[in-house]
Amino acid sequence: MSKQEILRTKSTVVYRNRWMTVREDEVVRADGSNGIYGVVEKPDFAVIAAISGGEVHLVEQYRYPVDGRFWELPQGSWEEQTIDPLTLASAELREETGLEAASMQHIGHLFLAYGFCTQGYDVFLASDLVQRDARREPEEQGLLVRSFPIAQVETMIAHGEIKDATTIAAFGLLRARRLL
Repeated sequence: MSKQEILRTKSTVVYRNRWMTVREDEVVRADGSNGIYGVVEKPDFAVIAAISGGEVHLVEQYRYPVDGRFWELPQGSWEEQTIDPLTLASAELREETGLEAASMQHIGHLFLAYGFCTQGYDVFLASDLVQRDARREPEEQGLLVRSFPIAQVETMIAHGEIKDATTIAAFGLLRARRLL
């Protein structure tokens, strides 16, 4: 184990709601200098690439913080921290798209923005899909679901039509693992 590079000496919660906690940490760096870190704590989430017949199922929804609607892979988290990633991924896929997958392959775990946030996410490839009814939450009002050919999704990414970093990272991971 490597020597701790930054030592937290004090931590103060400055904001909390049911989805996140924001804290300010006083720290001492390896060279002895003092500093602070602002850290956002959020539960991990799952992102699901549901692919069938050469098409990727995307959702479009309004994202309040950036005041816009964007296409992205189905994704989400639960307040309950003890849920396993596979159960979460299966539930989120069904909730947002109505799809159930006979096969869910774990592709990897990534961090959303580890410079200031603890949140990570598990990437899954869903296949052998069956359409059921969606089970959307109130925050998902107006959510649209559509499938796109893989090549079109790549074009949408290249032209900046898909702006969700999680979707782009997951798509890149799938491509790097030769799963697309």
